[in-house]
Amino acid sequence: MTSNDGLGSVMRPAFAIRLAVAATLVGSGYIHAQLYLAGYRFIHVVGDLFLLQACAAFVVAALVLFTAPVLLRAAAAGVALGALAGFTASRTIGVFGFTEHGLTPAPQALLSLLLETGTLLILAAWQAAARARRPVAPSVP
Repeated sequence: MTSNDGLGSVMRPAFAIRLAVAATLVGSGYIHAQLYLAGYRFIHVVGDLFLLQACAAFVVAALVLFTAPVLLRAAAAGVALGALAGFTASRTIGVFGFTEHGLTPAPQALLSLLLETGTLLILAAWQAAARARRPVAPSVP
């Protein structure tokens, strides 16, 4: 049975966007979990941060698949921003004495950058589209 009320066409894009956000978060989480297991777990504090980032990415990704209120979208952005901040800090000032250079380890560093940036771009486009759909409040004379 199909419906012509347009509800299905409204729901599909919203789910597609949630799926895209979840996919980028899962990708980032997977990379951080893989690096944790490959040896980052032995780096003081940094290893724990990699594990925390992976867990947070997986949890937020799962929640985004089911619902995505503004607070949860902000959490998704926070996970991506946190990973990008850690990436930047590890290549500039260091993180708890740990530093890396360039796009090492390869290819994980580049993939992580692309996924986290993708998360933020999708969320920004989603927010802009939501804002554009809001009804304009009547002006009060």
